[in-house]
Amino acid sequence: MASSVPDVLWTPAPDAMASTAIGRFARFAGARTGDGFRDYDDLWRWSVTELEELWACVWDFFGVRADVPYDEVLSSRTMPGARWFTGAQLNYATHALTGPDSGADDRVAVVGCSQTRPRDELTWGELRDHVARARTGLERLGVQRGDRVAAYLPNITEAIVAFLATASLGAVFTTCAPEFGVQAVVDRFGQVTPTVLFAVDGYQYGTRAIDRRAEVAQIRAALPSLRATVIVPYLHASRSADEQQLGDAQKTGDGAIAWSELLAGPAETATPVAVPGDHPLYVLYSSGTTGLPKPIVHGHAGILVEHLKVIGLHGDIGPTDRFAWFTTTGWMMWNYLVSGLLVGATIVLFDGDPMQPGPDALWQWCARERVTWFGASAPFLLACRKAGLRPGADLELGALRAVGSTGAPLPADGFRWVYDAVSPNVMLSSISGGTDVCSAFVGGCPIVPVWAGEISCRYLGAAVAAFDEGGHPCTGVQGELVITAPMPSMPVGFWGDDDGSRYRGAYFGEFPGVWRHGDWITITDRGTCVITGRSDATLNRGGVRLGTSEIYRVVEAVDGVADSLVVHLEDSGGSAGRLLLFVVPDGVSADEPGVVLAPGVEDAIRTALRNNLSPRHVPDEIHPVRAVPTTLSGKKLEVPVKRILLGADPADVASRGALKDATALDAVVNIASARGGGAS
Repeated sequence: MASSVPDVLWTPAPDAMASTAIGRFARFAGARTGDGFRDYDDLWRWSVTELEELWACVWDFFGVRADVPYDEVLSSRTMPGARWFTGAQLNYATHALTGPDSGADDRVAVVGCSQTRPRDELTWGELRDHVARARTGLERLGVQRGDRVAAYLPNITEAIVAFLATASLGAVFTTCAPEFGVQAVVDRFGQVTPTVLFAVDGYQYGTRAIDRRAEVAQIRAALPSLRATVIVPYLHASRSADEQQLGDAQKTGDGAIAWSELLAGPAETATPVAVPGDHPLYVLYSSGTTGLPKPIVHGHAGILVEHLKVIGLHGDIGPTDRFAWFTTTGWMMWNYLVSGLLVGATIVLFDGDPMQPGPDALWQWCARERVTWFGASAPFLLACRKAGLRPGADLELGALRAVGSTGAPLPADGFRWVYDAVSPNVMLSSISGGTDVCSAFVGGCPIVPVWAGEISCRYLGAAVAAFDEGGHPCTGVQGELVITAPMPSMPVGFWGDDDGSRYRGAYFGEFPGVWRHGDWITITDRGTCVITGRSDATLNRGGVRLGTSEIYRVVEAVDGVADSLVVHLEDSGGSAGRLLLFVVPDGVSADEPGVVLAPGVEDAIRTALRNNLSPRHVPDEIHPVRAVPTTLSGKKLEVPVKRILLGADPADVASRGALKDATALDAVVNIASARGGGAS
C-alpha cells in the first residue's frame, strides 16, 4: 500500500459527537465505566478490550427487552465456544415489531417497490397485525418452536411478514431468492428439513416475466419434510378473481394454500415466544460455490445486539430514516435491511432489475421514495460511474445523507464518483463482513472521516487484525483478516454439525483460537482498512503479492472492458506459473455465439497493468468471455474458476443454480479442457 495519505472526501459535522447515536453512546458508556473517550480509536480499543462491558452498554443503551434477564454477558472468550447473554429469554421479533420511537400505528414501517406489481406499504399497525395473523396461520399449519420455515420469495413485504411471524413463534426462518435454480434451493433447504414453504408463482425482472410454478413444484417434490406450502400470487396477482382462483387451483395442488388464506383468520396471539439468546433465528448459507453450501445458524440475541450496534450506531439510522439496500433475499444484506426495523426506521424494498428501464433506475427509486440511507454493491456503483451517471445533478436526492457499498472492494475512483456525482455531503460507508456473522467487521462511521479508497474504521466490538504469514499482527502491510475476540453474531454453529468439526474447520483451522475470515486486509496507522480480495485467490508472482481487486480496478478502467476475472495458476516447479485474465467486452450480447475484444483492447490491458501495477502482473493469457461467473450477489468466483482450470470437476466446485448466469462457467470449462485441466 502506498505510504501517502489519500484524500479526505468527507468529514463529520462539527457537532457529530453530540448529534449522532454513536456520540451519545460514547458518553453513555463513559459515564458507566468512568472512561473518557478522546476519539473513535480510543472508543474502539476499549470496545475490543472490555467486551463484556461494551455489549452490556449496547444492551442497555438500546433498551433490549428480555422476558428473563441474562446471567452473564459472555461465558467465555474462547473461540469457538463463546456463549453470549446466557440465561436470557427474549425474541428478535419483539424488537423488530416495536422499534424504538416507531410512533403511532399509522406511521409507515415497510415500503415495497417492484417491477412485478404496484407499490405497496405497511404501517407499523398493519405490520403487527399481518405478522400476528401470519403467525396464527402458521400455528394452524402445525408449526412449532424449533421447526424450520423456508421462503422462496423475492424482496417484498410478504417476505418480511413471513420472517417475523416465524421468528415470533420461535421457529427458524431460511430463505432463497426465486432466481435460484431448483438444485441450488434443494441443496440449501434440504439440509434443514423445513415443514412449511413460502413461494411465489413468478416475478418480473425488467421486461421479462419469469414463471416459477414448475420450479416450486420440483422443490416441493424434493423436500419430503414439507407439510404445507403457502403460495404468494405475485406474477399473476393482477388477473381477475375467476382466473386467479382457477390458476391457484392449478398451481398449488395438495397441501398448498394461498397467502390470503394464511392471513384470513383472526390473530389469536400476538406476544412473541421468549427463547434462549442462542436459539436459532435463521439459517443463512455460504455461496455454495465449493460444494454444498454451509448452513450457518444465527441466534436471536447475537443478531439483535449486533444489528442494533452496526445499524443504530455506525449507520446512525433511526426513526426518521428511510433505509434502503438493493438486495435479494438470497443475500445476508436482506437480513441486515430488515433489522432497520429494530431502530424504528422505515425500510424500503426493491424487487426487479436495477438497470431497467435504465442504469439510473435505483437512483430514480431513491428520489421517489425520499430515501435517506441507500446501500448497494460496489460493482453497481462502479457500473453507474462507467455509464456516466450523475444522479445528484439529474434527480432530487436532497433527502439522501448516506450511501453504503459492499459485496466487493470499492476502489478510490468509486469513492470519488459518489462524492462528485451523487453528493459531496453523504457519508460513504464501504463495509465488509460476511454471511458468517450476518454483519460487517469494518465500515463507515459518522464520527470518522472518509478517505478515498479506504474503509473508515474497524467496528466497535470487532477485534479485527491483520496477521502476517507467521500469525503475528502487522500494520501498514497486507495480511490475513482475522478476528481475535468473539462477536455476538458469530454463528451458533452449522446446522447438522453436531460435533462442531465443520464449524471449527471453516474458521479456526489456520490460527487456533482466532477467526480467519479469508480476506486480505491492510490496516493503516490511522485505523483505516483496505481489503484487496480473498486471500485464497491472491496473485503472488516473483514475491509480489496483490489482491485481485487491484487487478480489476486497472483492467475495468480500460475502454472496451465491461467486466473481468483473474486467477493465478501456481507451478509446483517454482516458476511464476500462469496468470489468466477473463474479460467481458463492452456491449457483448447475451446470446452472442462468439466473443472477441475490440482491436487494441488487449494491448491496452497489458499496458495499463504494466504501468499501474507491475510487469509481473501482466497476464500470460487473456480470454474474452460473454460473462464472468459470479454469485447472485455479484461476488466473482475466483477460487472455483481456479479449481476448474486445475482439473476439478465443475459439478464439484460450483452449483450452477447459485450463479447469476448459469452458463458463465461454460467458457472456463472449455478453456480448462483445451489446456488439459491445469497449469502448463
